[in-house]
Amino acid sequence: MVTGLTLLHTSPVHVPVFDALRDRDHPGAVLRHLVVPELLDRARAQGPDSVAPAVRALLDGSAGPVLVTCSTIGAVAEALAPELGVPVLRVDRPMASEAVRTGARVAVLATVESTLDPTVALLREEAERAGRPVSVTTHVVADAWSRFEAGDTAGYLRLTARAADTVTDADVIVLAQASMADASSLTTTATPVLASPAPGLTAALRAVV
Repeated sequence: MVTGLTLLHTSPVHVPVFDALRDRDHPGAVLRHLVVPELLDRARAQGPDSVAPAVRALLDGSAGPVLVTCSTIGAVAEALAPELGVPVLRVDRPMASEAVRTGARVAVLATVESTLDPTVALLREEAERAGRPVSVTTHVVADAWSRFEAGDTAGYLRLTARAADTVTDADVIVLAQASMADASSLTTTATPVLASPAPGLTAALRAVV
């Protein structure tokens, strides 16, 4: 039996993104996708901790590692790993680690406000682990999420890229959500812009036996 990687998504748009990364960087890797949009809806309305029972039920019995691609619920899912008995990895941790290595002034861009607190907490955790000082500023990209929900991916990415280009006084810019990743190729800023899908998938596949 081939052990693969299970990916837990809160939007179906992530499935082709991670399949394309697999085909480009990890040919032959086995990915299994779980798409549960209501997890993000609940986390936004009631707080990330509210999704723990549902995530536990979804991942109970997983045969191998799990990669959670939603930054809002990543920390909650990651904390369930000991009781589930399998690695549960959040897609944004490798990105956060790279960010604190890149510079002390980190700007976080998000299109959903509920993503900000988990991302800032992760950056501070990675900074403490690395023994590096970090100053974090946060920015919500106005009107972007409504574009995403309407299926206007191009408009969503354009707004995200424009927001990144307006950031000043930062050593590195973090795109907090996996859905924002392609905006990094549209930016004109000289400041490094980091996205989570590629490094997150690479790290998770290392956990696959």
